Amino acid sequence: MPIYSMTGFARVQARANDQLGYTLSLKSVNHRFLDLQFRLPNGLDALEMELRKVLKEALVRGHVELTLSIDRSTQQKAGYNRELVDGYLAAFQSARDEHGLKGEPDLNAALRLPGALQADSRGDEDLTALAGSALEQIGPLLEQLKAMRAREGEALAALLNGTLDRLAEATAGVTELRSEIEDRYKERLAQRLANAVGPEFNQQRVLEEVAVLVERSDVSEELERMTTHIGHFRELLNGGGETGKKLDFLLQEMNREANTLLSKTSGVSGKGTRVTELGLAMKSEIEKAREQIQNIE
Repeated sequence: MPIYSMTGFARVQARANDQLGYTLSLKSVNHRFLDLQFRLPNGLDALEMELRKVLKEALVRGHVELTLSIDRSTQQKAGYNRELVDGYLAAFQSARDEHGLKGEPDLNAALRLPGALQADSRGDEDLTALAGSALEQIGPLLEQLKAMRAREGEALAALLNGTLDRLAEATAGVTELRSEIEDRYKERLAQRLANAVGPEFNQQRVLEEVAVLVERSDVSEELERMTTHIGHFRELLNGGGETGKKLDFLLQEMNREANTLLSKTSGVSGKGTRVTELGLAMKSEIEKAREQIQNIE
């Protein structure tokens, strides 16, 4: 099962009937939740409810815009209510003659009367045909959108696998330097012990410092957890599906391990500087991965 990016676009052009053509499109970008926006011609409220239901069943996350636009070349022509306009003109002339007034009827005023302008009598039929056709097209349109999101997801997965490879390499590099780090701590401890021997020697204080230094020098747990997180991350990528939030949580844990590793190895001379470089490289890769997964469903 692939992972899906939240970025995608799909469009289809179709005809509701012989006289009416339209374009139906879907565009999606990343969002924490599923946010649906519709741009439909007036009179299609029922269609919007049906489309909303279909999209909710098919998509999990993302800001999704659905647009239905009628092709201009097939838009219905406006007409006018002849009976209403004829009545207005007759009333105007009658009132003018009865009161001996001058003036000519204003066509603009006549056409502004409620109901004077009206759409083609086929309007309701066209809306019904348009709604039915759009519901038929939404399935294939969603498949087109998902195919693009899957391709984008595949590209993201490739980038993330590269990040995991570099994280694993850095983790292995620190593991190789563990003995060097411990040796440096032992040297520091031996120096402190040598300085402590004398008239003011305090055995309890020395033992406490030994315990602290031993704990600080041990990064094995951080390295083990980092390796485990990397493996789990790969499993989620390979498993596909709705993984975005899980991957984000994992990266938070990995960042915590990198911070602890840097804290424990700070101030170590010799190859300790190399450990610092590797720890900072881990944090850099983790941050890059966090930017990428913001677009994973």
